[in-house]
Amino acid sequence: MSSGALSPRNPDRAVPPGGGPRPVGSGGRVGRLSGAVAATVRAMGRTVPGDALGDALGLQDRLRAGGYRLTPQRQLVLRAVGELGHATPEELATAVRQVATGVNISTVYRTLELLEQLGLVRHTHLGHGAPTYSISTDDDHVHLVCRDCGAISEASPEVVTPVVEQLAASHGFHVDVGHFAVFGRCRLCAAELDGAHG
Repeated sequence: MSSGALSPRNPDRAVPPGGGPRPVGSGGRVGRLSGAVAATVRAMGRTVPGDALGDALGLQDRLRAGGYRLTPQRQLVLRAVGELGHATPEELATAVRQVATGVNISTVYRTLELLEQLGLVRHTHLGHGAPTYSISTDDDHVHLVCRDCGAISEASPEVVTPVVEQLAASHGFHVDVGHFAVFGRCRLCAAELDGAHG
């Protein structure tokens, strides 16, 4: 979606694009793909048309190489991850059930585990509760989570480089930036709060 990421708690409200964090799923290379295939996946943004994402990621080839079959359920779960961006297993199950009502939550969990083993998706803990899943990318990013509306956006890891370097120097601690979440208030919520107080 070119207009920005949707707030999970308020789906009618989009996070503003440009001049700050990029919307979830708006860039980066997916998996270890060739330049042309990575460009195709990048161009898809958050809304993945049809089965194009699975084709671009080589889903069928990766499954077969691991001794697995390509099932409709696996295709649907991967498509839902691509379309929803950062989503919990329950949110993914709801999306999949819109197409295939017989898919249960345990199938979604097993499929996510397999897709993660194959390097197609990754999970991130963005607070208490269930992890969220997104398409794997080579580019690390910091998750910015709004405590007010629940919007999740991404920022370049360079914004936290001083903190990451300080933690390494003073504590010998190496940060996994892909699992790094910063909680606060997004631009829209901050503006609403400022408007209410001013």
